[in-house]
Amino acid sequence: MQQSKPGSGNPSSLLAHTLVSLHTLLFLLFLGSCSSISPRETPNPKSGSSFKTEPPKTVQEFATPDRIAAVTPYEHYQYRIGPGDILNVQVWKRPEISQEGITVSPDGKIVLPRVGSISVLECKPEEVEELITKKLEYYYIKPEVSVRVHEFHNNKAFVLGRVSKPGVVNFPGKGSLLEALALAGGIPDQREENSLTKCAIIRGSDTIIWIDLQDLLRNGNMALNAPVRNNDIIYIPESSDELVYVLGEVIKPGAIQVKSGMNVMKAIMLAGGMNKSANPEKIFVIRQQNAKGEVIRIDLKNLLESGDFSRNYALLPEDIVFVSPSGMAKFNYALEKLLPSLQMLNLGTSNLETFGVMQELRKKLWGQEGFVNSNND
Repeated sequence: MQQSKPGSGNPSSLLAHTLVSLHTLLFLLFLGSCSSISPRETPNPKSGSSFKTEPPKTVQEFATPDRIAAVTPYEHYQYRIGPGDILNVQVWKRPEISQEGITVSPDGKIVLPRVGSISVLECKPEEVEELITKKLEYYYIKPEVSVRVHEFHNNKAFVLGRVSKPGVVNFPGKGSLLEALALAGGIPDQREENSLTKCAIIRGSDTIIWIDLQDLLRNGNMALNAPVRNNDIIYIPESSDELVYVLGEVIKPGAIQVKSGMNVMKAIMLAGGMNKSANPEKIFVIRQQNAKGEVIRIDLKNLLESGDFSRNYALLPEDIVFVSPSGMAKFNYALEKLLPSLQMLNLGTSNLETFGVMQELRKKLWGQEGFVNSNND
């Protein structure tokens, strides 16, 4: 009896060959399932989970009006002279002593005829008048002295971060947060999605207060327009400082800037959308809360088909969105690892048709014949 060869038309041989091929495919699928990241959904999310469709109104602990008043009392303002200020000194009927445009030196001193060098650092203008008067009383009877600040350079703040002209701003009188922002050229790119939420006022080495800019600018809560003191640092964080990360089967995986109304679907679209290997039924959001994070699974397919957006959660900075690969994507990945020579081969059902596996299986199981979606004539 002639021994039948695989593929020779013998039904038993064909079926055995088909089953061996299917076993091989199942084995490769099993390997493929182990070849990629597979997030595990948190079994029992904590009550009061942070996953909500609306972003939290406050994620930063902002200073209250009482806190602002405590660190910056609204006392009667009195300017004090410092380095860089330019003074005009007038002595009545004494033009040889009167001087204009006197620059206060870095060590806080000025020099006048008959008076010599005197320290005016942190003095009020009227206090400088008294110092000069006492010096001139050795030479004149009841000298009349007036001191005026021509240019103010010791009432300054450093405005850094997201402003049009970051740097040093000088106040002619008492300064405020809004005045500092205006002197720094205002805030660029005020589209709603890029709108600012906060800024910090850093005072000395031990005081920092965060101001809710949304409440101040949009709601007009002027109690948050904090007074600015000399040498304060005002820092407006860049919007790019807050990011979410989109990984997995998307066109452009990477970091995405957190914008107003950022949610899962918006983040995926900003990453170019899902690629053809993605499994829309398995989208995971990983949120780090403390040492232990929380993982939520989202069925984006069901969300879009049903129009139920209750799980299209708002994203917070540092969230991770992971788009899982489909089963066929895992299979192809495993096959590429095992058979490098077939890296360009996509073993979908159309290729299985070409190899004759699918039609033989249909013939033996259901009595159907012929090719499906075949390019053969």
